[in-house]
Amino acid sequence: MKKLRPSFEVVEPSFGSSFYYSKYQQYANNKAHLWHYHPEIEMVFVNGGTGKRQIGSHISYYTDGDLILIGSNLPHCGFTDTYTGNKNETVIQLKSDFLGKDFLGLPESRFLQPLFEKAKGGIAFGTETKNAVGKRIELMDVQSPLEKLLSLIGILKDLEQAADYKILNASGFSMEMQLQDNDRINMVFNFVKDHFQEEINLEAVAEMASMTAPSFCRYFKKITKKTFTKFVNEYRIVHASKLLAEKQTSIANISYESGFHNFSHFNKQFKEFTGKSASEYRKELRLVVK
Repeated sequence: MKKLRPSFEVVEPSFGSSFYYSKYQQYANNKAHLWHYHPEIEMVFVNGGTGKRQIGSHISYYTDGDLILIGSNLPHCGFTDTYTGNKNETVIQLKSDFLGKDFLGLPESRFLQPLFEKAKGGIAFGTETKNAVGKRIELMDVQSPLEKLLSLIGILKDLEQAADYKILNASGFSMEMQLQDNDRINMVFNFVKDHFQEEINLEAVAEMASMTAPSFCRYFKKITKKTFTKFVNEYRIVHASKLLAEKQTSIANISYESGFHNFSHFNKQFKEFTGKSASEYRKELRLVVK
């Protein structure tokens, strides 16, 4: 079985700047489908549209854009594609010491440490913060390097003070592991991303990780705080949620396209995960999008 690893992304600061800034029109970010990680902290603002988040072991679906902060070396996929329907996507990547090793110790900048600590699990911000901060993130595109820097510091301060946010990964989840562990668990994540529409054999995945099935199950739950079966089902349900918004096809077809080959099992899993049936979810989502 082919071993799939997350790609390590080398991030270079923008010209004349201490951090990387890029604004992509619609789905022009060609890294969106790649499972990757980097030591830089990443802020992503998606202006409008609906899509899928995959950050660490967390998988979810967003509507009407997104604002997220991803900690150092936390593996993730991009958030837009040809079906997202967003106006644009802005990505900012910075090292925790992007202004020098002593900067975080200054009284004026100590607010950054708790924010960067929370970002280790991935943070999704609510509508109020997303709308207020997103406009300022986009405005940075036309600012001088110094104005960009001052804007970024102000935005980080507002994110640290925001009350409407959610930590995406369970408490204790961290990808800061031994290199062997990091490669192993990310290889599994990548395999699920590429094969969730097929039957996934637990023994084969365990063998890919060079472990017995029971050992692999214990290992996976220890790191991700969820069982491997739950992780795969969540990935499939979130993909189904995405298809419910994007495709005018039957729910039975969506179930099959998402990797469920038993429609009643799909219905049960979907309701457990979302709290509503697939038809109810589609109806409510249409009202939100409108």
